[in-house]
Amino acid sequence: MQDIEEIYIKYSKTVYKYILFLSNGNKDLAEEITSETFKIAVEKINTFKGKCKVSVWLCQIAKFLWYKEIKYKNKIKFEELQEIEDFQEVEDAVIQKEEKLEIYKQIQKLDEKTKDVMYLRLIGNLNFDEIGEIIGKTRKLGKSNIL
Repeated sequence: MQDIEEIYIKYSKTVYKYILFLSNGNKDLAEEITSETFKIAVEKINTFKGKCKVSVWLCQIAKFLWYKEIKYKNKIKFEELQEIEDFQEVEDAVIQKEEKLEIYKQIQKLDEKTKDVMYLRLIGNLNFDEIGEIIGKTRKLGKSNIL
């Protein structure tokens, strides 16, 4: 098992980004919950059994704290907070968001024409015929002539 300082260095950004996402960009809340998450992790490190990844365990702690904060601030009566049985679900969501960000960074490196096609396909969810119509290109013999 890694020591808590290594764990903090490796996973604090992941936890922060996850809470930032859940809190719709509330940086102060994300910082506060991230800090509290690692405080609890230090206290409970001996209870971590390794059945899931450390990042998932930390995100579960953070999510619990976020729910607790929402309940406190909004005085919402939750019937019952159910723990996610599939810990992989949380990690997958975090990883997917990071991968999506990386894809958009890579798209920015493309030439303008290719970049336009990529954005129309990914963001606009348009098919190649629709994209071709927009940029004035056609498909030939079932192959894309858009790029």
